[in-house]
Amino acid sequence: MTRPTFSRRTMISLLGMGAVLSSIGLPAWAATRYLVIGTGGTGGVFYPYGGGLAQLLSKKLPDTQATAEVTGGSVDNVKLLGAGESQIGFSTMDSAFDGMKGEAAYKDAGPQPIAALAILYPSVLHVVASKSSGIRTIADIKGKRASVGSAGSSTESIADRVMAAAGLDPMADVTRDNLGVSESVNALKDGKIDVFFWIGGVPTPAVKDLVSTHAGDVTFIETGELAARLDETYPNVYIPTTIKGGAYAGVENDLPVLGVDNVLLVPQSLDGALVKEILAAIFDNLAEVQAIHPVAKRLALESASQPSAVPYHPAAIEFYASRGVKMN
Repeated sequence: MTRPTFSRRTMISLLGMGAVLSSIGLPAWAATRYLVIGTGGTGGVFYPYGGGLAQLLSKKLPDTQATAEVTGGSVDNVKLLGAGESQIGFSTMDSAFDGMKGEAAYKDAGPQPIAALAILYPSVLHVVASKSSGIRTIADIKGKRASVGSAGSSTESIADRVMAAAGLDPMADVTRDNLGVSESVNALKDGKIDVFFWIGGVPTPAVKDLVSTHAGDVTFIETGELAARLDETYPNVYIPTTIKGGAYAGVENDLPVLGVDNVLLVPQSLDGALVKEILAAIFDNLAEVQAIHPVAKRLALESASQPSAVPYHPAAIEFYASRGVKMN
């Protein structure tokens, strides 16, 4: 027998139908809940993490089918949640914060009605310069050629904000190139740029490849001292963290840098009982979640409920309180 398939809109309609059937007293088997999880591209972390969560929720929640959907990443996911076309979505905290306020990439779409479910793991800001450039601080980038990440990316967003926090005009004081991390590494090797920004996991393969052959020619720039200044404008968005000594060739001691959390989001309007079911399925089966991907090992009740730039769903706050977690 051929298994039926559904478009996203059909699944959302079915989800709504399930709520109606439940409200009029029909039995649970009369409807299946369909949950769409917005992830990212197949080459990133969001997609496998979301796929693992979809399998877990489908298995652990009664009468529920969860599906991980390939998307363009954070901005797409926030907009899908805001439009009610998905029920769960992955995002970097800075993109979620912009979406909540309707700024930056969301200027045309306006404020998005999203809420935080859980903080997952941090990504780390890499600022890597050629030693010949003479760059030792972010302020030294003035007058230099910098790759600030792909256009519209989270990397470009944090690069601009970090340079501004250091007193630079990111549009006028540097010559900008919009390159992805692999392109940035190649451009630095070829002397076409002086420095590049990248926000991602440690170690990032492209950066690891760079220092494996050019460790003596590059330097990693500290950014952690800018955390307090950024927090004034973007509270609870950017966090101080470190690139551990030994993480890359040439990084002998812990390097203070900035990080940004990755967060699991839901629509503000998502039913509170469902929110609690989702969180219970995740944290009652934490070992299974942590086995999905190496970064998932960082997930814990206490870290998931840390202060967030995007307010938590009220039902999420109730869930964490029921598990003995005090939220600030």
